[in-house]
Amino acid sequence: MRAVSLIAVTAVALAVAGCSGGPAPVPTSTAPVIAPGRPGEAARTLGPSEALTAVPSPTAGAADVLFMQNMIIHHRQALDMSTGAAARAGSDQVKRLAARITATQGPEIRAMTRWLLDQGQSVPDARTAHPGMPGMATPEQLAELRAASGADFDRLYLRLMIAHHMGALTMVSDVLAKGSHVQVQEMAEDISVSQTAEVNRMRRLQAAEGG
Repeated sequence: MRAVSLIAVTAVALAVAGCSGGPAPVPTSTAPVIAPGRPGEAARTLGPSEALTAVPSPTAGAADVLFMQNMIIHHRQALDMSTGAAARAGSDQVKRLAARITATQGPEIRAMTRWLLDQGQSVPDARTAHPGMPGMATPEQLAELRAASGADFDRLYLRLMIAHHMGALTMVSDVLAKGSHVQVQEMAEDISVSQTAEVNRMRRLQAAEGG
C-alpha cells in the first residue's frame, strides 16, 4: 500500500509532463499525501514535493541483492527445521505452524530466486556459508532438533524458530532502511508482517507448553 500510494502521485506528475511536452513540474497543491507506515510505524503525512522523491526506486542496489541472497539461505534453514515436524512434533498446533512456515517460505524462496536471476545476480546454493547471519541455528542445534520428538521437539522447535524469525526481522529492518528496489521493499514488508504474527503465535504456544 505504501508503494501504491506514492506511485500514484508520480503517475499524476508524469501525465502532466506528457501533456505539456516538458519536464514534470513540482505540484503546487498543498493537499497532503498520506504514506502508510512500515510495520509497527504510524502513517506519515508528506507534502506533494516530498512524495515525488519518496517513491522506491525500480533499480536494485547492493543492499537489495544481499538481502535477497541472504534471505534465501535463511528461509532454507527454516524449511529444514520444519520438515520433520509432521512426524516428530507432539502438538498438532506445532505441526500446523511448521506446515504454514513451509507453505509460506517455499514460494518466497522461488520469488526471490526469480528476482535475483532477473537482476543478473547469483543465487546462493545449499552449501553457501552464513557466518554471522542473525537467528540461524547452529549445526549442533539442528542435530538436536532432528533427534528430538514429542514435547521435546515442540519446545526446541519453538525456541529455535522464534530466534530464527527474530533474525529475519533484523534483516528486514536493515533492508527497509538501506534498500531501494520497490519489489524488495514490498517483499520485506510482507515478511515482516507474516513473521511477526508467527512469533506472537509461537510465544503463545511456548506459554501454553510451559517452555
